[in-house]
Amino acid sequence: MNTTSLLLKMCAAMLFPVAIFAAEPKEILLWPDGAPGSEGKAGDEKVRIADGGDHVVSNIHKPSITPYLPSPDKATGCAVIVAPGGGHRELWIDHEGYNVARWLSEHGVAAFVLKYRLARETNSTYTVDGHALADMQRALRLVRSRARDWGIQTNRIGVMGFSAGGEVAFLSAMRFDNGAADTTDAVERQSSRPDFQALIYPGSSRRIEPATNSPPVFLACGYNDRPDISEGLAGVYLKFKQLKAPAELHIYAGSGHGFGLRANNTQPSGKWIERFNEWLADSGFLKQP
Repeated sequence: MNTTSLLLKMCAAMLFPVAIFAAEPKEILLWPDGAPGSEGKAGDEKVRIADGGDHVVSNIHKPSITPYLPSPDKATGCAVIVAPGGGHRELWIDHEGYNVARWLSEHGVAAFVLKYRLARETNSTYTVDGHALADMQRALRLVRSRARDWGIQTNRIGVMGFSAGGEVAFLSAMRFDNGAADTTDAVERQSSRPDFQALIYPGSSRRIEPATNSPPVFLACGYNDRPDISEGLAGVYLKFKQLKAPAELHIYAGSGHGFGLRANNTQPSGKWIERFNEWLADSGFLKQP
């Protein structure tokens, strides 16, 4: 083998791992054989393009997660399941999903964008508490069951939700279990408890009832959001503090609802994810394995 060929092979070998993580990730069905409660549901997902270019998804009958894994040299062992919002009628999957997941993976945090079933879509028979929550719980169990494969620590798996997705996230932090020890389903044997929660302008925030064993919470919203969110989150923060449960709150002046993560947002609210990353580090979730 001549020197040139050898150098080319060495370069290809060094670039190969990068190619793996640069490839567009594929969805993983939460229930490959069909989600409980979706029996008989037919029809493909619907995707529309909003005025700003966002992809908006509806008609979800096969809930899934899309993994965004960090490169091994950056991985911190931390993971977040990201639930986009959309009023439980649709999912704004870019600025409240894929954009967030890409940023996190680039900073060493494995991220999984959740497509959950929609309770308020026209003619939907799904419910928030019965189906959307079940999808988040199943996602937590699934990620935990494959933690070793994905370089994740099982005690550093959290949830993040925006607007309606925030409701799904905080419900999972209020209602969890240790898994079913007697089942043959390896996923269902895993705990559904999130180790932390990030609630970004969560809908129905007055439903949040923290307990002494609540996972630590990161809260963010805009000052100009509707009162049940901008004022509601202030009350939620105080509830956590009274219980001495770890909590951090950011309310951004000049911002309203739905800021998510967009490249063109130059307001302070556009930096919330950096504050979240700092909070993860301060809370001990970003330590190297």
